[in-house]
Order: sequence, then C-alpha cells, then structure tokens
Amino acid sequence: MSRTAINVMALAAELGSEGVDYCVVTVVRTANATSAKAGAKALVTSAGELHGFVGGGCVQGAVRRTAAEALAAGKPRLIRVRPKEDVVEQLDTDGVELHASSCPSGGTIDLFVEPMCQAMQVLICGASPVAATLVGLARAMGYRVTVAALPNDHAAIPGAEHYLGGFDLTDANLRDADAIVVATQGKRDREALAAALAAPAFYVGMVGSRRKIDRLKGQLSAKGMEPAKLARLRGPAGLNISAIEPEEIALSILSEIVADRRAASRAAWSDTQDLPQQA
Repeated sequence: MSRTAINVMALAAELGSEGVDYCVVTVVRTANATSAKAGAKALVTSAGELHGFVGGGCVQGAVRRTAAEALAAGKPRLIRVRPKEDVVEQLDTDGVELHASSCPSGGTIDLFVEPMCQAMQVLICGASPVAATLVGLARAMGYRVTVAALPNDHAAIPGAEHYLGGFDLTDANLRDADAIVVATQGKRDREALAAALAAPAFYVGMVGSRRKIDRLKGQLSAKGMEPAKLARLRGPAGLNISAIEPEEIALSILSEIVADRRAASRAAWSDTQDLPQQA
C-alpha cells in the first residue's frame, strides 16, 4: 500500500472516531493513459473535501458527485470515467455507470465509491416509561443511544450506550443526522426541551399533550428562543397510530424518525441531480 493510501486510511479512522461520515474511493481498473493506477485510494468527506489521489480534475468532479449521492443513499457505487466522445449512454455495456471526461489523455478509470456512515444517534431526554421503552427499540434498530437524565434516574432506564448527568447535551456530540426525543414527562421539561431545540439534530420530538407542549413553547419564546428553533419541534412526537401504551408511543416516535430520515435522504439525493454532469 502506498504512503498516500496509508494516510487516507489513517484519516478514515480519525473521522470514524469523530462520528464524521465519509466515502472511501478506490481505483479498481484503468485502461490507456491515466494518472492514477489500480489500488489508488482517496477519501471524500460529507463536505465534499477530497483527500488522497485517484486522478486529476477530470476524475475528481465525478468522484465528488458520486460520493455525495452515495452518502445520501447509504449505498456503494461503481463508476467509470471515460472520454466524453465515448459516452453516449448513462450505463456502459456491462452495466457500469458512466461519467464523461474532457481530459486529453483519453484514459478510462473504474472507481468503487463506498460510503462509511456513522449509525444515527438517538438521544433520549428523561427516564419516563416511554423513554425506557425507546432505549430498547432504538438499540434493536441499530442506532446509537444516549440518555440525558438526572443521575439518580439512570438506573430506571438501562441499556443505553452513553449517559449524561442532566440536560447539558454538549458531550453527546450531536450531528445534523441525529435525533432527539424529550420524554421527561413532568421532570424538568422546559430545561430539557430548551437544550434539545438548541442542539443540532434533524429531528426533535417531545412526548406530551399538545396543550402542555404549546405552553412550554410559549415560555421558551418569552425567554427569547428564536421562532425558527421552536418551529423544529415535533410535538406531540410520533406518527398518529392512536398510541396509548408506552410501547405504542415509542413505536410511533421511532416510525416518525424513520419517515423523516428517509425523506431527508431522498431530498439530499435529489439535490445532487442538479450538479453538472461533466467530469
């Protein structure tokens, strides 16, 4: 393995430990003159930054576009970059996705683009029966689970990977791809809700009656919370499945999280279709 490839893999390990999503790109085959050869590797971050070497500018545009799509869909892609005059269809005769190149070298290069996505984190505020049920369901779905609750309440909500002693969510290292559920149900509701709405997450939901949630939103608004933050709240949390028992409520909440997550992924993938198709 080359020094560049070693550096790429070291960066991959670092990003993985930080919970950052990225794609590993590997050159699997070349034909005619290409600057990169089989085995060359690069890494593309979720921000579109490319580290390593898999070819010049003729290849990098296709790699960045494909990496964005692969991260949005969570699925690997095999692509082929070849001279634009040889590209007349979206797929080659063997089914490989084609991208056009304007490079004068005239070479062809096949690349495997593999997304490395951190499992979603579900942060649950509180130690109520709904919160306790959410822990088990979220873990069963493969999500990383963090509980934020008063230290004396931790024993009542077992099974999480991480515990926070209170509602300061800083140490949870939340990302835009994560979800927060406030299920305090009477114990420091406003404190937990304020922290949840101030944190990065694509989903923030709260368990409770609509009247109670509206009252809490009014109190936070009076204290100066921006309308845009308050508008993020899904409350009462969960899809309408006429849930009554804690298990049913937890199921409806996770269903809503999945629905919102998939909708966001489809929107992100759709946005990549507007990128220019010339490599």
